[in-house]
Amino acid sequence: MILDLDRFLRQERPLWTELEGLLDRFEQNVAERPTVEEAIRLHYLYERASADLGRLATFASEPATLRYLESLVARAHGEIHEHRGAPHRLRLLHWFFVVFPQAFRRQVAFFWAACAITLAGCLFGGLALRLDPDSRHATMAFGHDQRTPSERVQAEESGKRAPVAGAHAQFSSYLMTHNTRVSVLTLGMGMTWGIGTVISLFYNGVILGAITADYVADGQSKFLAGWILPHGSVELPAILIAGQAGLLLGVALLGRGSRQALRSRLRAIGSDLLTLIFGVAMLLIWAGLVEGFLSQYHEPVLPYSVKILFGLVELTLLAVFLGRSGREAPAGRTPAP
Repeated sequence: MILDLDRFLRQERPLWTELEGLLDRFEQNVAERPTVEEAIRLHYLYERASADLGRLATFASEPATLRYLESLVARAHGEIHEHRGAPHRLRLLHWFFVVFPQAFRRQVAFFWAACAITLAGCLFGGLALRLDPDSRHATMAFGHDQRTPSERVQAEESGKRAPVAGAHAQFSSYLMTHNTRVSVLTLGMGMTWGIGTVISLFYNGVILGAITADYVADGQSKFLAGWILPHGSVELPAILIAGQAGLLLGVALLGRGSRQALRSRLRAIGSDLLTLIFGVAMLLIWAGLVEGFLSQYHEPVLPYSVKILFGLVELTLLAVFLGRSGREAPAGRTPAP
Protein backbone atom coordinates (compact mmCIF):
# COMPACT_ATOMS: atom_id res chain seq x y z
CA MET A 1 0.00 0.00 0.00
CA ILE A 2 1.27 3.47 -0.91
CA LEU A 3 0.81 6.04 1.86
CA ASP A 4 2.70 8.92 0.22
CA LEU A 5 2.46 8.81 -3.60
CA ASP A 6 4.92 11.66 -4.23
CA ARG A 7 7.54 10.09 -1.99
CA PHE A 8 6.95 6.70 -3.62
CA LEU A 9 7.52 8.14 -7.11
CA ARG A 10 10.66 10.02 -6.05
CA GLN A 11 12.07 6.87 -4.47
CA GLU A 12 11.24 4.40 -7.25
CA ARG A 13 11.67 6.48 -10.42
CA PRO A 14 15.54 6.30 -10.39
CA LEU A 15 15.24 2.50 -10.40
CA TRP A 16 12.82 2.64 -13.34
CA THR A 17 15.22 4.92 -15.18
CA GLU A 18 18.08 2.52 -14.51
CA LEU A 19 16.00 -0.39 -15.82
CA GLU A 20 15.04 1.59 -18.90
CA GLY A 21 18.71 2.39 -19.58
CA LEU A 22 19.69 -1.27 -19.39
CA LEU A 23 16.85 -2.27 -21.71
CA ASP A 24 17.76 0.43 -24.23
CA ARG A 25 21.36 -0.76 -24.27
CA PHE A 26 20.55 -4.41 -24.80
CA GLU A 27 17.89 -3.70 -27.43
CA GLN A 28 20.20 -1.47 -29.44
CA ASN A 29 23.03 -4.02 -29.43
CA VAL A 30 21.54 -7.49 -29.76
CA ALA A 31 25.02 -9.03 -29.94
CA GLU A 32 25.84 -7.89 -26.40
CA ARG A 33 25.46 -10.48 -23.70
CA PRO A 34 25.06 -9.16 -20.13
CA THR A 35 27.53 -10.14 -17.47
CA VAL A 36 26.36 -12.16 -14.48
CA GLU A 37 26.20 -9.02 -12.36
CA GLU A 38 24.18 -7.17 -15.02
CA ALA A 39 21.77 -10.10 -15.39
CA ILE A 40 21.19 -10.23 -11.62
CA ARG A 41 20.65 -6.47 -11.51
CA LEU A 42 18.26 -6.60 -14.48
CA HIS A 43 16.19 -9.31 -12.81
CA TYR A 44 16.07 -7.37 -9.54
CA LEU A 45 14.95 -4.17 -11.26
CA TYR A 46 12.32 -6.13 -13.21
CA GLU A 47 10.87 -7.65 -10.03
CA ARG A 48 10.96 -4.26 -8.29
CA ALA A 49 9.17 -2.57 -11.20
CA SER A 50 6.58 -5.38 -11.33
CA ALA A 51 5.85 -4.91 -7.63
CA ASP A 52 5.61 -1.15 -8.11
CA LEU A 53 3.19 -1.67 -11.00
CA GLY A 54 0.89 -3.71 -8.76
CA ARG A 55 0.96 -1.08 -6.06
CA LEU A 56 0.51 1.84 -8.44
CA ALA A 57 -2.45 0.21 -10.21
CA THR A 58 -4.69 1.23 -7.27
CA PHE A 59 -4.12 4.93 -8.05
CA ALA A 60 -6.34 6.28 -10.82
CA SER A 61 -4.61 9.67 -10.60
CA GLU A 62 -1.40 8.45 -12.35
CA PRO A 63 -2.53 6.95 -15.70
CA ALA A 64 0.56 8.17 -17.61
CA THR A 65 2.95 6.75 -15.03
CA LEU A 66 0.97 3.53 -14.97
CA ARG A 67 1.19 3.12 -18.77
CA TYR A 68 4.92 3.89 -18.68
CA LEU A 69 5.52 1.29 -15.99
CA GLU A 70 3.38 -1.32 -17.79
CA SER A 71 5.47 -0.81 -20.93
CA LEU A 72 8.72 -0.99 -18.96
CA VAL A 73 7.75 -4.24 -17.21
CA ALA A 74 6.66 -5.80 -20.51
CA ARG A 75 9.97 -4.88 -22.15
CA ALA A 76 11.95 -6.27 -19.22
CA HIS A 77 9.95 -9.51 -19.28
CA GLY A 78 10.66 -9.94 -22.99
CA GLU A 79 14.36 -9.18 -22.56
CA ILE A 80 14.79 -11.63 -19.68
CA HIS A 81 13.02 -14.47 -21.46
CA GLU A 82 14.44 -13.81 -24.92
CA HIS A 83 16.78 -16.48 -26.33
CA ARG A 84 19.62 -14.78 -28.18
CA GLY A 85 21.73 -17.82 -28.95
CA ALA A 86 20.31 -18.70 -32.38
CA PRO A 87 20.35 -15.18 -33.93
CA HIS A 88 23.92 -14.63 -32.78
CA ARG A 89 25.10 -17.83 -34.41
CA LEU A 90 24.25 -16.32 -37.77
CA ARG A 91 26.70 -13.48 -37.20
CA LEU A 92 29.67 -15.30 -38.70
CA LEU A 93 31.88 -12.25 -39.10
CA HIS A 94 31.39 -11.21 -35.46
CA TRP A 95 32.17 -14.74 -34.34
CA PHE A 96 35.31 -15.02 -36.48
CA PHE A 97 36.76 -11.59 -35.70
CA VAL A 98 35.74 -11.38 -32.03
CA VAL A 99 34.77 -14.70 -30.46
CA PHE A 100 37.46 -16.86 -32.09
CA PRO A 101 40.50 -14.71 -31.18
CA GLN A 102 39.13 -14.20 -27.67
CA ALA A 103 38.88 -17.96 -27.17
CA PHE A 104 42.39 -18.37 -28.58
CA ARG A 105 43.82 -15.88 -26.09
CA ARG A 106 41.95 -17.42 -23.15
CA GLN A 107 43.67 -20.74 -23.83
CA VAL A 108 46.95 -19.38 -25.24
CA ALA A 109 49.06 -21.38 -22.77
CA PHE A 110 48.00 -24.56 -24.56
CA PHE A 111 48.97 -23.00 -27.89
CA TRP A 112 52.50 -22.36 -26.67
CA ALA A 113 52.63 -25.93 -25.37
CA ALA A 114 51.60 -27.18 -28.83
CA CYS A 115 54.34 -25.02 -30.37
CA ALA A 116 56.95 -26.46 -28.00
CA ILE A 117 55.94 -30.05 -28.77
CA THR A 118 56.02 -29.42 -32.53
CA LEU A 119 59.37 -27.66 -32.26
CA ALA A 120 60.78 -30.63 -30.37
CA GLY A 121 59.60 -32.86 -33.22
CA CYS A 122 61.25 -30.55 -35.76
CA LEU A 123 64.56 -30.73 -33.92
CA PHE A 124 64.32 -34.51 -33.70
CA GLY A 125 63.51 -34.87 -37.41
CA GLY A 126 66.31 -32.53 -38.46
CA LEU A 127 68.92 -34.18 -36.23
CA ALA A 128 67.85 -37.66 -37.30
CA LEU A 129 68.37 -36.75 -40.96
CA ARG A 130 71.78 -35.21 -40.33
CA LEU A 131 73.02 -38.11 -38.21
CA ASP A 132 71.43 -40.85 -40.31
CA PRO A 133 70.56 -39.90 -43.92
CA ASP A 134 68.76 -43.19 -44.42
CA SER A 135 66.20 -42.14 -41.80
CA ARG A 136 64.57 -40.02 -44.53
CA HIS A 137 62.50 -43.05 -45.50
CA ALA A 138 60.96 -43.08 -42.03
CA THR A 139 60.72 -39.36 -41.29
CA MET A 140 59.57 -37.91 -44.62
CA ALA A 141 56.07 -38.14 -46.03
CA PHE A 142 54.38 -37.43 -49.37
CA GLY A 143 57.18 -38.98 -51.44
CA HIS A 144 59.87 -36.52 -50.40
CA ASP A 145 62.19 -39.41 -49.59
CA GLN A 146 62.14 -40.67 -53.19
CA ARG A 147 64.34 -37.92 -54.68
CA THR A 148 66.66 -35.13 -53.60
CA PRO A 149 65.45 -31.57 -53.16
CA SER A 150 67.52 -30.45 -56.17
CA GLU A 151 65.79 -33.00 -58.39
CA ARG A 152 62.38 -31.80 -57.29
CA VAL A 153 63.29 -28.13 -57.74
CA GLN A 154 64.57 -28.82 -61.23
CA ALA A 155 61.34 -30.64 -62.11
CA GLU A 156 59.17 -27.86 -60.68
CA GLU A 157 61.02 -25.02 -62.36
CA SER A 158 61.19 -26.79 -65.71
CA GLY A 159 57.41 -27.12 -65.76
CA LYS A 160 57.43 -30.90 -65.99
CA ARG A 161 54.69 -31.00 -63.38
CA ALA A 162 52.45 -28.52 -65.15
CA PRO A 163 48.91 -29.41 -64.06
CA VAL A 164 46.03 -30.12 -66.38
CA ALA A 165 43.03 -27.83 -66.50
CA GLY A 166 41.08 -27.89 -63.25
CA ALA A 167 43.80 -29.70 -61.33
CA HIS A 168 44.52 -26.73 -59.05
CA ALA A 169 40.90 -26.49 -57.93
CA GLN A 170 40.77 -30.23 -57.31
CA PHE A 171 44.08 -30.16 -55.43
CA SER A 172 42.92 -27.20 -53.34
CA SER A 173 39.72 -29.04 -52.37
CA TYR A 174 41.75 -32.12 -51.44
CA LEU A 175 44.08 -30.06 -49.24
CA MET A 176 41.21 -28.41 -47.37
CA THR A 177 39.63 -31.78 -46.66
CA HIS A 178 42.90 -33.48 -45.72
CA ASN A 179 44.17 -30.71 -43.44
CA THR A 180 40.79 -30.35 -41.74
CA ARG A 181 40.74 -34.10 -41.11
CA VAL A 182 44.25 -33.95 -39.63
CA SER A 183 43.26 -31.03 -37.41
CA VAL A 184 40.07 -32.68 -36.17
CA LEU A 185 42.06 -35.84 -35.45
CA THR A 186 44.67 -33.83 -33.55
CA LEU A 187 41.92 -32.29 -31.42
CA GLY A 188 40.01 -35.56 -31.05
CA MET A 189 43.11 -37.35 -29.82
CA GLY A 190 42.80 -35.16 -26.77
CA MET A 191 40.31 -37.83 -25.65
CA THR A 192 43.36 -39.97 -24.85
CA TRP A 193 44.08 -37.53 -22.00
CA GLY A 194 46.14 -35.49 -24.48
CA ILE A 195 48.65 -38.25 -25.25
CA GLY A 196 47.43 -38.70 -28.82
CA THR A 197 47.54 -34.96 -29.43
CA VAL A 198 51.14 -34.81 -28.22
CA ILE A 199 52.10 -37.68 -30.54
CA SER A 200 50.34 -36.08 -33.51
CA LEU A 201 52.03 -32.71 -32.96
CA PHE A 202 55.43 -34.31 -32.44
CA TYR A 203 55.08 -36.48 -35.56
CA ASN A 204 54.09 -33.51 -37.74
CA GLY A 205 57.09 -31.67 -36.34
CA VAL A 206 59.38 -34.59 -37.24
CA ILE A 207 58.19 -34.48 -40.87
CA LEU A 208 58.57 -30.72 -41.09
CA GLY A 209 62.01 -30.76 -39.47
CA ALA A 210 63.33 -33.55 -41.68
CA ILE A 211 62.12 -31.93 -44.91
CA THR A 212 63.46 -28.54 -43.86
CA ALA A 213 66.87 -29.95 -42.97
CA ASP A 214 66.99 -31.84 -46.27
CA TYR A 215 66.27 -28.76 -48.40
CA VAL A 216 68.62 -26.51 -46.42
CA ALA A 217 71.47 -29.03 -46.65
CA ASP A 218 70.91 -29.28 -50.41
CA GLY A 219 71.06 -25.50 -50.87
CA GLN A 220 67.35 -25.12 -51.68
CA SER A 221 66.36 -22.83 -48.81
CA LYS A 222 64.88 -20.17 -51.09
CA PHE A 223 62.71 -22.69 -52.90
CA LEU A 224 61.60 -24.15 -49.56
CA ALA A 225 60.61 -20.75 -48.18
CA GLY A 226 58.80 -19.83 -51.39
CA TRP A 227 56.99 -23.14 -51.39
CA ILE A 228 56.04 -23.36 -47.68
CA LEU A 229 55.39 -19.77 -46.60
CA PRO A 230 52.38 -18.81 -48.76
CA HIS A 231 50.14 -21.52 -47.32
CA GLY A 232 52.22 -22.67 -44.34
CA SER A 233 52.03 -19.29 -42.60
CA VAL A 234 48.32 -20.03 -42.06
CA GLU A 235 48.18 -23.82 -42.28
CA LEU A 236 50.82 -24.53 -39.63
CA PRO A 237 49.33 -22.13 -37.03
CA ALA A 238 45.91 -23.67 -37.74
CA ILE A 239 47.21 -27.15 -36.95
CA LEU A 240 48.88 -25.78 -33.83
CA ILE A 241 45.55 -24.29 -32.75
CA ALA A 242 43.98 -27.71 -33.27
CA GLY A 243 46.71 -29.08 -31.00
CA GLN A 244 45.92 -26.30 -28.54
CA ALA A 245 42.32 -27.49 -28.43
CA GLY A 246 43.38 -31.13 -28.06
CA LEU A 247 45.65 -30.32 -25.13
CA LEU A 248 42.89 -28.26 -23.53
CA LEU A 249 40.57 -31.26 -23.80
CA GLY A 250 43.20 -33.62 -22.41
CA VAL A 251 43.90 -31.46 -19.38
CA ALA A 252 40.17 -31.11 -18.71
CA LEU A 253 39.80 -34.89 -18.79
CA LEU A 254 42.70 -35.37 -16.41
CA GLY A 255 41.34 -32.77 -14.02
CA ARG A 256 44.58 -32.62 -12.09
CA GLY A 257 44.38 -30.07 -9.29
CA SER A 258 40.64 -29.49 -9.86
CA ARG A 259 37.84 -30.52 -7.53
CA GLN A 260 35.17 -30.07 -10.21
CA ALA A 261 33.33 -33.08 -11.58
CA LEU A 262 34.27 -34.23 -15.09
CA ARG A 263 30.99 -32.99 -16.54
CA SER A 264 31.56 -29.54 -15.07
CA ARG A 265 35.10 -29.38 -16.43
CA LEU A 266 33.98 -30.35 -19.92
CA ARG A 267 31.10 -27.90 -19.82
CA ALA A 268 33.51 -25.12 -18.85
CA ILE A 269 35.71 -25.66 -21.93
CA GLY A 270 33.04 -26.78 -24.41
CA SER A 271 32.46 -23.35 -25.93
CA ASP A 272 36.17 -22.70 -26.43
CA LEU A 273 36.73 -26.15 -27.95
CA LEU A 274 34.03 -25.64 -30.57
CA THR A 275 35.19 -22.11 -31.29
CA LEU A 276 38.81 -23.16 -31.78
CA ILE A 277 38.08 -26.05 -34.14
CA PHE A 278 35.65 -23.99 -36.24
CA GLY A 279 38.28 -21.26 -36.42
CA VAL A 280 40.84 -23.84 -37.56
CA ALA A 281 38.47 -24.94 -40.33
CA MET A 282 38.12 -21.35 -41.56
CA LEU A 283 41.88 -20.83 -41.59
CA LEU A 284 42.44 -24.10 -43.47
CA ILE A 285 39.99 -23.08 -46.19
CA TRP A 286 42.19 -20.07 -46.91
CA ALA A 287 45.39 -22.13 -46.66
CA GLY A 288 44.00 -24.70 -49.11
CA LEU A 289 43.12 -22.01 -51.64
CA VAL A 290 46.57 -20.46 -51.38
CA GLU A 291 48.35 -23.81 -51.64
CA GLY A 292 46.29 -24.93 -54.61
CA PHE A 293 46.47 -21.70 -56.60
CA LEU A 294 49.70 -19.97 -55.50
CA SER A 295 52.17 -22.25 -53.71
CA GLN A 296 52.36 -24.63 -56.68
CA TYR A 297 53.69 -21.93 -59.00
CA HIS A 298 57.46 -21.46 -58.95
CA GLU A 299 60.12 -19.53 -60.82
CA PRO A 300 60.21 -18.47 -63.56
CA VAL A 301 56.39 -18.21 -63.46
CA LEU A 302 56.30 -16.55 -60.03
CA PRO A 303 59.40 -15.15 -58.28
CA TYR A 304 60.21 -16.71 -54.95
CA SER A 305 60.65 -13.27 -53.40
CA VAL A 306 57.00 -12.47 -54.14
CA LYS A 307 55.80 -15.71 -52.58
CA ILE A 308 58.00 -15.25 -49.51
CA LEU A 309 56.78 -11.68 -49.02
CA PHE A 310 53.19 -12.82 -49.40
CA GLY A 311 53.68 -15.50 -46.74
CA LEU A 312 55.34 -13.10 -44.30
CA VAL A 313 52.51 -10.60 -44.72
CA GLU A 314 50.00 -13.39 -44.04
CA LEU A 315 51.88 -14.48 -40.93
CA THR A 316 52.05 -10.91 -39.60
CA LEU A 317 48.34 -10.30 -40.19
CA LEU A 318 47.44 -13.61 -38.54
CA ALA A 319 49.55 -12.78 -35.48
CA VAL A 320 47.92 -9.35 -35.16
CA PHE A 321 44.48 -10.88 -35.68
CA LEU A 322 44.90 -13.54 -32.99
CA GLY A 323 46.62 -11.17 -30.59
CA ARG A 324 44.47 -8.04 -30.98
CA SER A 325 41.14 -8.74 -32.68
CA GLY A 326 38.12 -8.60 -30.40
CA ARG A 327 39.86 -6.83 -27.51
CA GLU A 328 37.35 -3.99 -27.57
CA ALA A 329 34.38 -6.36 -27.43
CA PRO A 330 32.64 -7.47 -24.23
CA ALA A 331 34.61 -10.03 -22.31
CA GLY A 332 31.69 -12.44 -21.83
CA ARG A 333 31.83 -15.77 -23.59
CA THR A 334 29.76 -16.32 -26.69
CA PRO A 335 28.78 -19.73 -28.05
CA ALA A 336 30.51 -21.03 -31.14
CA PRO A 337 28.53 -21.08 -34.38
